[in-house]
Amino acid sequence: MHALLQYTLDLFGASPLKGSDAGPAGSAGEAPPAGPITFMHPRATRQVRCGDACIGYALERGRRRSIGFVVGAEGLSVRAPRGVTLRQVDAAVLEKSRWVLRKLSETRERHERLEALRIDWRDGVQFDYLGAPLMLQLAYGTRRSRPATQYLPVGAGAGDDAALLRLELPATAEATQIGAGVQRWLIGQARTHFAQRLDHFAPLLGVHWRKLTLSSAATRWGSASADGAIRLNWRLIHLAPGLIDYVVAHELAHLRVMNHSPQFWDVVASVVPDHMALRRQLKDESVPRW
Repeated sequence: MHALLQYTLDLFGASPLKGSDAGPAGSAGEAPPAGPITFMHPRATRQVRCGDACIGYALERGRRRSIGFVVGAEGLSVRAPRGVTLRQVDAAVLEKSRWVLRKLSETRERHERLEALRIDWRDGVQFDYLGAPLMLQLAYGTRRSRPATQYLPVGAGAGDDAALLRLELPATAEATQIGAGVQRWLIGQARTHFAQRLDHFAPLLGVHWRKLTLSSAATRWGSASADGAIRLNWRLIHLAPGLIDYVVAHELAHLRVMNHSPQFWDVVASVVPDHMALRRQLKDESVPRW
């Protein structure tokens, strides 16, 4: 991919499958059980039953030597060599079923937590900005084509417990327009904040970043390419500055070491000594649904 050795930082922190973790015996290709324990990938072409659970997985064929497993937001994807039979693929899923079911359950629980964080866009709603609560105050009646915003930190016209974001909107504005106005402001703040932190850490690490792109990926906090391009999830702006700094330093460190070897983590530690604690904290963080 061009100078594109690209490394990514997972939002969900899923680790690659290692070793064997055999699960309960099951049967392949049967109808899903009547109970609620069903994990069905939207593009599932195969399914296996593991005890009381049914796993529907998306199967991809390719030029590879072994069967690989990926659990993502949609469910289980299995990548298999072209010469492996369907029965062998099903058997491999059953062999790894304990690991697969654990990861599928964790992903579903996280999705449910994220759905609980979905914001009801209205006057007075609160959400996190740089790790602290921010209250939305709507001002109706404006004739502006684009909503105007004003940020007031705690003690500067806002309340004692939360900063204030004033958003001017037409009186006819609906929840989707309110959310879009707030998102536009947050993305602008994210671009400014991320660029400042990139400029802070880059000379400390002895690297040069070339381009910043903001993403809205569902499963990635950020990525870096060998050509100096940095991609960061704009939703990081909801998190505390220390967590943002860890992600920024992590991606810049890849411009020196394009892998996750001990040498890479030494580079990260040189500018973020508590990176391991921040990494664990980041895996437990949830940001609002949009």
